[in-house]
Amino acid sequence: MFELDFISEENFEHHVAQTIRSYNSTLGTINLQSFNSNVIDPIKLLFDKSVYRKGFEEIVELEIYRQRDKSNTNAIGYFHQNIFKYIANCEVPPHGWDVIFTKPNNQKVYVEMKNKHNTMNSSSSQKTYIQMQNQIMQTPNDKCYLVEAIAPISRDIIWGCSVNGRRVEDSRIRRVSMDKFYGIVTGSSTAFYRMCLQLPKTIEKLISMNAVITAKEDTVLFELREQNPDTLKALYLLAFKTYEGFNQI
Repeated sequence: MFELDFISEENFEHHVAQTIRSYNSTLGTINLQSFNSNVIDPIKLLFDKSVYRKGFEEIVELEIYRQRDKSNTNAIGYFHQNIFKYIANCEVPPHGWDVIFTKPNNQKVYVEMKNKHNTMNSSSSQKTYIQMQNQIMQTPNDKCYLVEAIAPISRDIIWGCSVNGRRVEDSRIRRVSMDKFYGIVTGSSTAFYRMCLQLPKTIEKLISMNAVITAKEDTVLFELREQNPDTLKALYLLAFKTYEGFNQI
């Protein structure tokens, strides 16, 4: 049963399906050529295998996962931002702010969204803060939020920042965790929690209906074994085949 009251089932399923489709570039089979496109470091993989007490097969599969994961981070950012297209009084502009929410009193909240609280260094923090300062100078009755999907704690606090070596604060510029932002937008403090409960059900429904595609089987391990039954030797040849001495493997 679909139990979200701030977004329709049709829109939620559409958005989840679109997010899964944004994984498409990483769903195809990874073969040995694509696996080694940036040249794998077999010495690192050897240390990983030994230190973590894993087999080479598992280490190779973890490396494949890591390569896919780098590409899929943007897909999660897409999910967190674009769901607000379907929530009342919110818009997702084509450029500029990630989300703009209009309150019943017509006050606007301009949102910069981050997946994790530690994704900004001091330079990008200053740039974002100055952008927010400029916005509230132009529209002093409005607010600006830095919304974090993964914040250290649930919070809605004034965001203070060091700008050009000086600590500045403004009550209209705030740092807000995703649960609090959902609460502000929907009027329900548990809206984000309920969305998280619904999400796995919707993903499984879409996959079971073949509404989206999932990853195909990779051929990296098979191709490595074809080159040499000893996986370490095959990995060495992958990176070092022109190095002195490796022609003896």
